[in-house]
Amino acid sequence: MDSLGYNCFVDRDKMDAAIRDLGPKELSGTELQELKQLARQGYWAHSHALRGKVYQRLIRDIPCRTVTPDASVYSDIVGKIVGKHSSSSLPLPEFVDNTQVPNYCLNTRGEDAVRKILLCIANQFPDISFCPALPAVVALLLHYSIDEAECFEKACRILACNDPSKKLIDQSFLAFESSCMTFGDLVNKYCQAAHKLMVAVSEDVLQVYADWQRWLFGELPLSYFARVFDVFLVEGYKVLYRVALAILKFFHKVRAGQPLESDNVKQDIRAFVKDIAKTVSPEKLLEKAFAIRLFSRKEIQLLQMANEKALKQKGITVKQKSVSLSKRQFVHLAVHAENFHSEIVSVKEMRDIWSWIPERFALCQPLLLFSSLQHGYSLTRFYFQCEGHEPTLLLIKTTQKEVCGAYLSTDWSERNKFGGKLGFFGTGECFVFRLQPEVQRYEWVVIKHPELTKPVSLDTVASPSLLSHSTSLSTTTSSSASSDPADRLSPFLATRHFNLPSKTESMFMAGGSDCLIIGGGGGQALYIDGDLNRGRTGHCDTFNNQPLCSENFLIAAVEAWGFQDPDTQ
Repeated sequence: MDSLGYNCFVDRDKMDAAIRDLGPKELSGTELQELKQLARQGYWAHSHALRGKVYQRLIRDIPCRTVTPDASVYSDIVGKIVGKHSSSSLPLPEFVDNTQVPNYCLNTRGEDAVRKILLCIANQFPDISFCPALPAVVALLLHYSIDEAECFEKACRILACNDPSKKLIDQSFLAFESSCMTFGDLVNKYCQAAHKLMVAVSEDVLQVYADWQRWLFGELPLSYFARVFDVFLVEGYKVLYRVALAILKFFHKVRAGQPLESDNVKQDIRAFVKDIAKTVSPEKLLEKAFAIRLFSRKEIQLLQMANEKALKQKGITVKQKSVSLSKRQFVHLAVHAENFHSEIVSVKEMRDIWSWIPERFALCQPLLLFSSLQHGYSLTRFYFQCEGHEPTLLLIKTTQKEVCGAYLSTDWSERNKFGGKLGFFGTGECFVFRLQPEVQRYEWVVIKHPELTKPVSLDTVASPSLLSHSTSLSTTTSSSASSDPADRLSPFLATRHFNLPSKTESMFMAGGSDCLIIGGGGGQALYIDGDLNRGRTGHCDTFNNQPLCSENFLIAAVEAWGFQDPDTQ
């Protein structure tokens, strides 16, 4: 590279137009915290030469497998694979899934070089089965590499990272799909206004969220993607979630109340990202991203584990290459009008509820477990019909035609572990809601106020004092939870992962012979008597909710719904 940091693969005019080069700087910071601040501030963003040096340094420090291809082997590999053939005539590796290679500011020689490097990587990493982000990564790195061999080595080190706590790039269909599901869950938590818009305008809301990596690795202009990549190399995968959430927030802000430009919101978001410079600068995008109070890296890891487990149970494997995203059961399609009937909610209302639930369960279809109109007004019969199902959905219709309910993460059989005493159990994935007269959802208070608690380290989860999956009204606790977070159906937000200031923040669900309670501390979100005739609702500490309907109400109908895997029908 010359003194300005250009190489023979870059179109200088395009590069000058995309990123203004203000010349070299010296990088004084060496500690991680210093680098994090410098990356976020864009310290090396306007110096091609310095960015190249920083990339070289950061990637060199990635812990890798013992045998990782380096620049010295590149010429031999490329000679065997490409030979005298034109690289532009060779097919791209299967694992990129027909992904279009972003050109950014590369010239024709640079575009050919990216294809060659991808083919050489495929030769050296036969275990990669699905990695659509890789073309964009290689194309970006080539802008800041001396030659093809150096770019090849950088990409190989990113792929060969062997630090289990440092996730970089998804390299299998299973990892990619679970990342998409995790992003959908995060949107549901942190971008509720945007999520509501997506549900309203999209046929398949999960398919929209499955496109999130393409927003970053393909549609973002070079000046934006490079800034994101700067921080990503220092802070890891969580940065990608942050930026994608920020993109969705900006998209909602610009498009809310306006007609979409097409009947395909997926294409509209891609177009918005491609032209994002019309809306927000790279600095403002990152500022918005880091203003989102996202769950910790370890908590996101737990959610990722839960989603991976759910996908494995549905037959998705690490090596799977050919499964189309269209084969997934998307949220909108999971509730079919022709075979859905409820005395309490419409198909549209059930689809809205389905868009709130964790994405690993949104792949399932609703299964009616209990109906007071069919099974009678009996809490005992309610428990009998619901036991063995986890999670469940509770729906209540009052005699005033108000509709409310709760998503309940845990099998009702857990109530039996308290020896006849009324004890709370469940996880922070529980939430309560009302549909009539207006729609409102109330999540676990810790989600919106994380300052109430600090997450427990994954290393300490196995401690007996932290394994209680339940919190009793008495001093009784359950010690049946597994020490392996992946063994729980809903490990994400289980109370054992948090240092809670009091028991009231974990009073999710409780059941006895004479009543059913959802939420506690200062009141109950829902209380239903043993005859399923009367109920009351009020503010509770667990969900920090307003009353879900009239504070004292008479019940017209109660339903409980389970989640049926469509493959088992």
